[in-house]
Amino acid sequence: DWNSKINVISRKDIDNLYEHHVLHSLAIAKAIRFKDGSEILDFGTGGGFPGIPLAILFPQAHFTLCDSIGKKTKVASEVAKSLGLHNVKVVNARAEALQETFDWVVSRAVTSLENFLPWVKGKYTRGILYLKGGDLAEEISRAMQTQHFPAGFIRIWKISDWIDNPFFDTKMVLHIPSNL
Repeated sequence: DWNSKINVISRKDIDNLYEHHVLHSLAIAKAIRFKDGSEILDFGTGGGFPGIPLAILFPQAHFTLCDSIGKKTKVASEVAKSLGLHNVKVVNARAEALQETFDWVVSRAVTSLENFLPWVKGKYTRGILYLKGGDLAEEISRAMQTQHFPAGFIRIWKISDWIDNPFFDTKMVLHIPSNL
């Protein structure tokens, strides 16, 4: 219903909502299980991905869904409310404006890692779980160089190892641990 009003997900892709958005978001849960009480920032949540599917799966964790675009946070807020998700808070802001620190940051390909990492620097204590697709070798190399990460610092899981579907052939979960 909300997508027909605001077009948070491409109208061409709405028939693939479950597979391309919900299931893709839940791939993070194959990489890690959030402990009860964990605080997670979903940066650039859009209409609530990956935060809302993860909040359903991890009801004892606390999710802050953040996006700088008001119409997207309105959708995410209304979806969380209609699902009765009491572990979700939606914030219309830029991540840099948030004063909190979280255990984890999750996100779905908001921008290149090189741009993303400075935006969330100091916002997490455990790490980042970043959903990304395509050929990432050069992007990861640039990010590691600009952030001065040691070799092997970023862990990569291929989602296609968990889900047998061509859509996930180039999709990955990147884990960037805290270097605090």
